[in-house]
Amino acid sequence: MYDFLFKPFEEMTSEDYQKVGFKSGLEVHQQLLTDKKLFCRCPAGKYMHQYEAEILRHMRPTLSELGEYDGTALMEFKTKKNIIYQIHRDTVCTYEMDDTPPFEINDEALDISLLIGMLYRCAMIDEIHIARKQYLDGSIPTGFQRTTIFAVDGQIPYKDRIIDIVQVSLEEDSCREVSDIGHKRVYNTDRLGMPLIETVTAPQMKTPVEVMEVGEILSAMVRSTGMVRTGPGAGREDVNVSVEGGTRIEIKGVPSLNRIPRLTYNEAMRQWNLLRLREELHRRGINKDTFEAKTVNITKQIRKTSYTPINNAIQENKSVYCVTLRGFKDLLRWQTQTDTFFAREISDRVRVIACLTTLPNIIHSDSMGENIAASEWQIIKKHVGAKEDDTVVIVWGDIGDLETASKEIIIRAKESTIGVPSETRQALKDGTNGFERILPGADRMYPDTDLPPKRISEERIINLKQYIPEYFWEREKWYNELGLPEDIIRPLSISKYAMLFKKAVKEFKIDPVLAGVALIQYPKRLKRKHLDINKLSEENLSEVFKAHSEGLISREGILMYMGEIARTGSWDKENISPVSKTKLADSIKEAEYEVSILKVRNHEMEKRIVLSEAMKKLRGKIDGVKVYSKIFGNKKD
Repeated sequence: MYDFLFKPFEEMTSEDYQKVGFKSGLEVHQQLLTDKKLFCRCPAGKYMHQYEAEILRHMRPTLSELGEYDGTALMEFKTKKNIIYQIHRDTVCTYEMDDTPPFEINDEALDISLLIGMLYRCAMIDEIHIARKQYLDGSIPTGFQRTTIFAVDGQIPYKDRIIDIVQVSLEEDSCREVSDIGHKRVYNTDRLGMPLIETVTAPQMKTPVEVMEVGEILSAMVRSTGMVRTGPGAGREDVNVSVEGGTRIEIKGVPSLNRIPRLTYNEAMRQWNLLRLREELHRRGINKDTFEAKTVNITKQIRKTSYTPINNAIQENKSVYCVTLRGFKDLLRWQTQTDTFFAREISDRVRVIACLTTLPNIIHSDSMGENIAASEWQIIKKHVGAKEDDTVVIVWGDIGDLETASKEIIIRAKESTIGVPSETRQALKDGTNGFERILPGADRMYPDTDLPPKRISEERIINLKQYIPEYFWEREKWYNELGLPEDIIRPLSISKYAMLFKKAVKEFKIDPVLAGVALIQYPKRLKRKHLDINKLSEENLSEVFKAHSEGLISREGILMYMGEIARTGSWDKENISPVSKTKLADSIKEAEYEVSILKVRNHEMEKRIVLSEAMKKLRGKIDGVKVYSKIFGNKKD
């Protein structure tokens, strides 16, 4: 069944993905543009690079309502992490630090969420209930995230079919990770508690590129409301991937959509190759019942090694363990992802759970000749009783960490006899992924006892419907008909200025290309000059467009006055009046007088200097082509 071998990414076809049963869905997280956080009154969107205090916490698992522990919670507990929170009084309060109960849910955030749910054509929940979702990695100081489902059963169009939206939730954001080294993990708390929505799609994407394209549609839809945050970290995707015979694997925190294709390709390859590895183990007679492994302390046997990582560990009075995997010869060199082998599956577990974060953290006999001397391998193999068809794995560190590490090596090797373990994986920059934690189960969710249910009235829904924007693909169709440049169409269709563009074209009769460039490209130019483009309000820009339509300012005057608004927050619209023929003539005469003082021998050059001087007096009020025509007597080419 598993005869198919993955081709390089560029050579894979939709038929190839169909052969392996590729299936993927998205969980898209998007911060909402609110003034306050979700369950307190701290400001949202205020980031701090400095902090005033640190808080140390340790996370411990608790029993669920059914008397069971969540697997992820138990895994995190094994890491024995010290969790450090960097706090600043301007961004957090006692609620975030779990010292006071929550406020009522932020109604502004709830309204934005409901609006987006309707944009997805979801069925709206008429009474929302707050739940607690356990997070034992320390990213939330309380150990849980408050979340609520407000919409279900939505749909979005994709190519010639429909992608189902399973549910949409409103929840509080977690901390930003600063570092994670050894047994110490540090978080900055400035974004903690900010409102965000999680959109969950059905696993209906059939190729890696389809996953990215559906993500682009979801991103464009929420941005078209003008009510979500943009910029680094404001939108993040979790991608669920499986193949035939595999299991749902969640790749967490993908920061950009264009990284999704290679990540999902590599995860599909990884699962398929792990299934092939299971078949090879079964062919060798190794299954979950016949699997054998043992651990031996080999510190004395390898004390004189010249291999630097182990030598340094011994010099620091650390120990070295050896784990023998019966019948696993050459299998740690079994390819899983692009340029990645099964050994990294083991190394990742050791890094994350045993906190041996300095790499390399293991070596193995399948890579003999790349680390310790061949003679040392022979001594170790003889000491631990390894046979010809065995693989031995060496790990070093503090004795307590080695106990955890050796157990994780055995656990991960035994899991390979079963297939693909349920995990949450970390997106890596090279397009591969690494182990992050055991995939959480249903036991992590339970009702919140601090907040009552909240009724969503029909009147509230009806009132919000009037703010649902046009679908961005409908805007794009119109923009194409208007002849807008290709690089303007998508940004404008999801811009907060989309309605202003419509007003500029239909009411003020402004050239569509000019209006589109002014709203999309001009702010970029002003930002490069370090001006505050957040001051470019719809009201001010509408007045600028109106002044242009009335002949009070020129085309280039639009950019000039937008710059003035970005500098000061306003512009001197009261003192702008049309440039009369007399004023134009007077300005040219003044320029000619000033130029006459100069000794200009070339008559054509004299005219150009007059044009330049006249434009200094008239810039922003009249198009340069009219001044050129007045001086040179013909229209500018």
